[in-house]
Amino acid sequence: MSGIFIDLSHVIENGLVTYKGLPAPIICDYLSREDSKKFYEEGTAFQIGKIEMVSNTGTYIDCPFHRYAHGKDLSEISIESFTDLDAVVIRVPYTETLAVTPGHFKNINVKNKAVLVNTSWDINWNTERYYENHPFLTEAAAEYLKKGGAKLVGIDSHNIDDTRARTRPVHTILLGAEILIVEHLCNLSALPTDGFVFSAIPPKFKGVGTFPVRAMAKLKIT
Repeated sequence: MSGIFIDLSHVIENGLVTYKGLPAPIICDYLSREDSKKFYEEGTAFQIGKIEMVSNTGTYIDCPFHRYAHGKDLSEISIESFTDLDAVVIRVPYTETLAVTPGHFKNINVKNKAVLVNTSWDINWNTERYYENHPFLTEAAAEYLKKGGAKLVGIDSHNIDDTRARTRPVHTILLGAEILIVEHLCNLSALPTDGFVFSAIPPKFKGVGTFPVRAMAKLKIT
């Protein structure tokens, strides 16, 4: 299938704060090009990078192990669970409401689909405003998506849950049903409502429940 790709991921760079209270990534040389020259013939040099970061960095995917000790980790999630998923975009501008409710999904078929919630909150990325009073799904919305058979739920916000409370019902409900979550998406406004596939592919780590992804949409060309 031919198509047009749209990148839905934020750039991860040294010092980026994704979630306040968690350390920013340290991205540097393990072996610089200059230092590598001593190992090779003249004119040949390489760089080997070193990255130190928490798994909740940039645009990332949550799988059940993030919430549940006995849930599936990244190595146990099948490729089909986060690759080339039929997708639909739900538009709920943050200027109208922060709470995404079941009513916003009314008459939308979400079964076996990646449901992407476009709030346009990503306009605040990497600013102080991004971390507070952000859009979120309600508990009832999570129950609705679970009942409707969604395969993955993504949002272009700081968290899919309301972080003003200490509970995380949306994570609890969705991950408990093995519905994957992708947070900190961007560029959802560039997508059509449907007619595309979504992918958010993480490395195959054992014992890890969250990790950055290169999230993307592929628009179908007929």
